[in-house]
This record gives sequence, structure tokens and C-alpha cells, in this order.
Amino acid sequence: MQWVSRINSALEENRFVLYAQPIVDLHAEGSVIVGVEILVRMTAPDGELIPPGAFLPAAERYDLIERIDYWVIERVMQMLAECDGDYPDCFINLSGATLSRNHIAPYLKKMFDKYHISPEKLTFEVTETAAIQNLSSALTMIRELRELGSRFALDDFGSGLSSFGYLKNLPIDFLKIDGMFVKDMDTDPLDKGMVEAIKTVADTMKLTTIAEFVENTEVLEELRKVGIDLGQGYGIAHPKPFAEFISGGKDSNVVWFST
Repeated sequence: MQWVSRINSALEENRFVLYAQPIVDLHAEGSVIVGVEILVRMTAPDGELIPPGAFLPAAERYDLIERIDYWVIERVMQMLAECDGDYPDCFINLSGATLSRNHIAPYLKKMFDKYHISPEKLTFEVTETAAIQNLSSALTMIRELRELGSRFALDDFGSGLSSFGYLKNLPIDFLKIDGMFVKDMDTDPLDKGMVEAIKTVADTMKLTTIAEFVENTEVLEELRKVGIDLGQGYGIAHPKPFAEFISGGKDSNVVWFST
């Protein structure tokens, strides 16, 4: 319960900060960044940086997660609007609570109009578990956001039940493979087999695959052999403040996915 007041205070005092982790093309020469996943941190009054695992479970339990989701979306757009020209393709996570309430499409339209951000630059992620638990709401929301021009990613794919059956009905663009299958696929044949199976289905559905938890070069090489399109993880790059991705200048190893 102590987190309720701490989260509310952080929202009121604007003490959340955005970090981002690069998503790279696994088959390009070098580590070509095609997008970034947006991550949120809380700053304590004394300046300490608090990781999401400390406060997000409480935010979900005590019905504060939707406020955080909306704060993240607007803050991303504010920062992108301040860019001098080109700006990153951003993958933004949405919670199950936000998914189930069907308020987000009108809110996003308002934000796109306010900040003049191209909708195709934003891809929204929802976990497989949240999508299955709120399937009707998920279908409605995904269709509405894609009509606005944004893309959609199904996160943590493979962690839920009947994954492939539900996948047939979700109009998504990206499939993010659960890190539990990725992180040991260089040593575990079963994990590698699961990744290969997911890749086969994704290819049939013309979905772009993203591997999470790419922790070392051995896993990276196995993903390339399997043909996974994109990857992210500590073996590629650690998260850093989002502002560092939009601070001007065009790096030679950046080719945003939507361009």
C-alpha cells in the first residue's frame, strides 16, 4: 500500500523518466538499430532511480497502471515533438488494464493531433497473456490503433496457453518471442526448436519476429541461423535514457523501421 502514495506523488511531481533499449536488425552489417523499446523508471525524491519491477506490480494491483501508461505515451510524444527532424520508431508497452477499458484510441488520436507525431512511428506492445485474457477488447483496440496508422506487437509470445490458436485471430505486425526460449537456445535444443517453430508460423503469417533476452554472441548467431529478423537484449545493448536517442544527429547505424 505504501507504493500507492509513492506512485501518485511521482505522477504529480513528474518523477518518472523514460529509458529505451535498442532493437536491431540481426542480418544487417553491424548493429543497425531499427527501433527502441520504451521503458519507464521512477525517480525517488532523493534522486535514486527505482526499477520498474519495484513499482509496476503495485501499480497494476491498485489500479494506477493506466495512469502510468498514459503518462508514458504523452511523454514519448512530447520528446519526439522536440526532435530536429528524424525521430525513433518507438515500441510502447500497454498493460492489460489499459487494454480492457477501450479508452485508448480516442486518447491517442488526441495526442497525435496535439503533438503532430506520425502514428506509424509508434508500435504498441501487449503481452500474449493480457491479450488472451482480454481478447475481445484486444481485438477492438488493435484494429482501432492500426486504423490510426500505428503498428502492433504481441509481446512474450510462447508464454501463454494455446499460443498459435490465438495468434490466428490477432491482426498484429510484430511477434516478440519470449526470452525464456531465447536466452538458452545456444545450449538447449528444445528452446531452439521452439524458436524455429515460432519463426515458421510468423513467416506464414508475414509477421516480423523480434527475439528478446539476447544475452550473448552465441545466442545472436543461433538467431541469425534460424532467421529471426530483429533482436534486443543485454548482449546487444543495455537500456539508456531515451533522451540520448533523440539528442540530434543521425548515426550511421540507425535505420528506423518505418522509413
